[in-house]
Amino acid sequence: MKRLLTLLFLVTFQLHAQTQKPNIVFILADDLGIGDLGSYDQQKISTPNLDKLAASGMRFTKFYAGTSVCAPSRSSLLTGQHTGHTHIRGNKEIEPEGQEPLADSIRTFAMILQEQGYTTGAFGKWGLGMVGTSGDPNRKGFDVFFGYNCQRQSHRYYPTHLWHNNQRVDLKGNDLSTKAVYAPALIQEQTLAFIDHNKERPFFLFVPTVLPHAELAGPEDEFYKKYEDAFEEKAHQGNDYGPKATVAGYASVEKPRATFAAMVSRMDHYVGEIIDRLEQQGLLENTIIIFSSDNGAHREGGTDPDFFNSTAGFRGYKRDLYEGGIRTPLLVSWKGRIPAGTTSSHVGAFWDIFPTIQELTNHTEVERTDGISMLPTWLKQGKQKKHQQLYWEFHEDGGRQAVRYKNYKLIRFKVKDPANSYYELYDLEKDPQEKRPLQNPKLAQKILKLMEEQHTASEIFPLLPKNTQL
Repeated sequence: MKRLLTLLFLVTFQLHAQTQKPNIVFILADDLGIGDLGSYDQQKISTPNLDKLAASGMRFTKFYAGTSVCAPSRSSLLTGQHTGHTHIRGNKEIEPEGQEPLADSIRTFAMILQEQGYTTGAFGKWGLGMVGTSGDPNRKGFDVFFGYNCQRQSHRYYPTHLWHNNQRVDLKGNDLSTKAVYAPALIQEQTLAFIDHNKERPFFLFVPTVLPHAELAGPEDEFYKKYEDAFEEKAHQGNDYGPKATVAGYASVEKPRATFAAMVSRMDHYVGEIIDRLEQQGLLENTIIIFSSDNGAHREGGTDPDFFNSTAGFRGYKRDLYEGGIRTPLLVSWKGRIPAGTTSSHVGAFWDIFPTIQELTNHTEVERTDGISMLPTWLKQGKQKKHQQLYWEFHEDGGRQAVRYKNYKLIRFKVKDPANSYYELYDLEKDPQEKRPLQNPKLAQKILKLMEEQHTASEIFPLLPKNTQL
């Protein structure tokens, strides 16, 4: 009888676990290159926790960010729309603090999760609307926000303040002259506390960490000491803390390579702490963990992506629409549901996360997205739909557009100056490093037509002169 009762309990527990809404944890690195992780063949930096995460689930090799710079890429992620449609299409600063806000009418997938009964929290960097605006994270689907609201402020790892919802949190000892509080460590404390406080209900935890974005800075602790004498170094001269410090500056760094490697390892450690806390609270089996980066590797503040092969051999960096600027890591783990140790070459992008979460949570209301649910690939169940094309815009440096069509990629340069605009066409299957432009006018015209169809004009972020034809 006792054995039968034990069996019934186990069956009931398993059925409950299968019907209970899964927790969702999305960790978004800042300016991390696809080649910066061991699971993507990084040789010089240790990332054991993320490598373990990759081994526990699925690793994607052809996944793309929203675009090659911060705010529009994050807008694409949260709204499920590529940069030809999403509300924020560039980095547009608002004084004295903040960026162009998401409009009142814009819905994020975090808002849908709230409607589905999820408690939601965001911890890290926002950049999509200052406190009190229509883009305030508390108005865009997050019950709790803690971190940098403004991405310009996040250039400093020892900032004067952070934000907890609509309350400014001044950091004692940080005044741009002296350094006392390392912001990522404080944000991590709040991240782990969110898990503890919400262990009894379904939650969505969004962790847009500022690591490893420049500036290159951090405590000289075990992460730094691991690399302190590992590489040949050349000091970087920057905008130091002191009387002439600016909010958006990057401090000098004596050993930039060691510091960058330490920041990546620190980020990896924080990911490990999140996973450990989920396990300690008995939540790991019912939690989906997603890891990605907002764009490709950067070259700011003394960073040396070529030394670390941060782009995994792909051409370009942050702000480029070459593969190195937009191809990003994607790791997805869900114990017992996503096959462990698998690799997928499915072609997807940030705007696919929205419909994937819709399907995952059985949200049936029609939402306007450019994405396709990746759940069939994640679970290896059912038929996976595929994109006809992927589309990107970049609004700096004269404006750029790009389309991936099948295995081909066309990048259009100097978009804002049609008289001098030109394009490059590549076959990504035969030339993934984009070194050998194709001469195929017929194919190019077909892709340019797709490019024209994917772009909707924006008064806030104009890309093309009025009445311009591609």
